[in-house]
Amino acid sequence: MYGSIIGDICGSIYEFNNYKTDTPENINIIHPKCYFTDDTILSVAIADAILSDGDYKKNLLKWAWKYPKSGYGYRFMQWCLNKNPQPYNSYGNGSAMRVGSIGWAFDTLEQTIDEAKRTAEVTHNHKEGIKGAQAVAGAIFLARNNKTKTEIKEFIEKEFKYNLNKDLSAVRKKNKFEVSCQKTVPPAIMAFLGSNDFINSIQIAISLGGDTDTLACITGSIAEAFYKEIPLSIIDFINKKLDDDMKKIISKYHEKYLKNYGLEYYIKKGHIINIEA
Repeated sequence: MYGSIIGDICGSIYEFNNYKTDTPENINIIHPKCYFTDDTILSVAIADAILSDGDYKKNLLKWAWKYPKSGYGYRFMQWCLNKNPQPYNSYGNGSAMRVGSIGWAFDTLEQTIDEAKRTAEVTHNHKEGIKGAQAVAGAIFLARNNKTKTEIKEFIEKEFKYNLNKDLSAVRKKNKFEVSCQKTVPPAIMAFLGSNDFINSIQIAISLGGDTDTLACITGSIAEAFYKEIPLSIIDFINKKLDDDMKKIISKYHEKYLKNYGLEYYIKKGHIINIEA
């Protein structure tokens, strides 16, 4: 789950100040002006729902109202303001950026794909909005279960018909600010596939430009599951950017779902802060 949040926070300062470069390893992802956006908030909301009552709609509304001025899309805000919020046939990338915790919480790929659909369709019930969430959650599930990048790539291409064979330099040249799943999820997955470690995956995602916080959020969610190692200095940097209510959910989530995947270091005192309910 930290993978999603790191991508969001570290990509935040580049969203409206793109840093496109063919040498992404030079991008500094730790910057004092980094901040969490709606991507982090809604990722925490989905995790909260998994830990509690499974009511994705209720928890999305609860967390959005906790943090009302955090960069939500116009249609999502209208949904929040409605007395009886209903799905609005969106294919925006919001469904894919908030789904990261689903990839860790279920025992089978089929369950994971089905649950990703549930998280999406409370708002993003367009087939592309659902597909984007399912592709990301499916990639995380496979990565967490030690599938190779080739196996993950082949599954995504076969199941969701995304073209993941484009050259990253070519993607970088053409990439613009896009909010659709169709234009966000494939390059985010390609950034992961082209990386050599977690940090590099975030750097590559940011280097593609466009909607950098969301793109890096999606990339980071998959890269965390695959590499199973994030420098503790990054974890500590991110914790300083998060509020206590967020860290409480993250801590509970990691304790329940990630401790058996070689990620125990997340839970060491001083890295995830255990806050009493």
